[in-house]
Amino acid sequence: MIDDVVVTGLGATTPLGGDVGTFWAGLLEGRSGVVALTEDWAADLKVRIAARMAVDPTEVLARVQARRLDRAQQAAVIAAREAWADAGFTGKAAEAGLQPERVAVVIGTGIGGVGSLIREHDVILAKGPSRVSPLLIPQDMPNGSAAYVGLEIGARAGVHTPVSACASGAEAVAYGLDLIELDRADVVLVGGTEACVHPLTISGFAQMQAMSTRNDEPERASRPFDKGRDGFVLGEGAGALVLERRTSAVARGREPYATLAGAGITADAYDMVAPDPDGNGQRRAARIALERSGLDRSDVVHVNAHATSTPSGDAAEARWIAELLGDQTVVTATKSMTGHLLGAAGAIESIATVLAVRNDVVPPTINLDDPDDGVLVDVPRQTREMTVPAALNDSFGFGGHNVALLFRKA
Repeated sequence: MIDDVVVTGLGATTPLGGDVGTFWAGLLEGRSGVVALTEDWAADLKVRIAARMAVDPTEVLARVQARRLDRAQQAAVIAAREAWADAGFTGKAAEAGLQPERVAVVIGTGIGGVGSLIREHDVILAKGPSRVSPLLIPQDMPNGSAAYVGLEIGARAGVHTPVSACASGAEAVAYGLDLIELDRADVVLVGGTEACVHPLTISGFAQMQAMSTRNDEPERASRPFDKGRDGFVLGEGAGALVLERRTSAVARGREPYATLAGAGITADAYDMVAPDPDGNGQRRAARIALERSGLDRSDVVHVNAHATSTPSGDAAEARWIAELLGDQTVVTATKSMTGHLLGAAGAIESIATVLAVRNDVVPPTINLDDPDDGVLVDVPRQTREMTVPAALNDSFGFGGHNVALLFRKA
């Protein structure tokens, strides 16, 4: 008999709240975490809005530790701690009764410690090379977040960092599933993190015309599936999940949130930044996840869509979802409330998908005033209570990265 891989712990720090409870409550309330950027450095930017973490990491971490970490690393550690404790583990793996050599970490990121890199570049220009921080390299390394989380829990089976743009967090979850199914680990802490609300990154995305310029209406700027959408809103934060075998969870007396039933990873090989307009790679990832799960298509009644609020991406995703799963599929775009957390998006959206399956409730999509004619699926504008036997979480990234995760009731 196949031993299911289940989710036993959740952790998050997001624009809607500094933990999973407030994040989930914010989603169900249909509350936006997007705010105006009022700092002097934002005054001349084309885009002056973002979705910042609701609770600053420096308010949570000890001062000395916070100083040593990049902001993305701070967020990852906070989310990981919550997930680890939520799964019932205390202290490092050995102290929690686990074999450290059978515990792994996979934390994805799209950009890594860019904030620290830019800060120290300013230092070298202003004060010279001797004033650059000795902490720069560990702060800047994309694998730094995973490494610090690995140190936090004493993981020795492996510490991994998928860097697949906006699919990174979801790819980390898929990699965690593989590690357990390949018997390379018994417990894996997975997730994604990102913190790059900075004038340089904002300007780069803005110059690509990828971001919303609705500066006068921050809370209404992210509007997936709406005819008036004009780009995504940059967000920051982290999400983490603990994966383990069902038998392990039962032996510890833990009730799983959900089963991670399948995952699919594909590539478009179409364009560096534009998605395949037919959504072929995205559809194939979802089909692979479905086939791995052994579920019928009719079991998958809900999709937490990638839906970033860009003109081309949303429509293509909605089309293939309708073709693959049917036009009655209930689809939500939580980025309408959180903004786009890049490498952390797939992680926090996995948490939302898990809780939808667990609680039989689907969050709304806000700012959907005039739905696009091509959106042939059911997109609720209010929270909807419904039976959710299984749900799909989609994540896609620049470079043509596609990841689909399928969760079902435990």
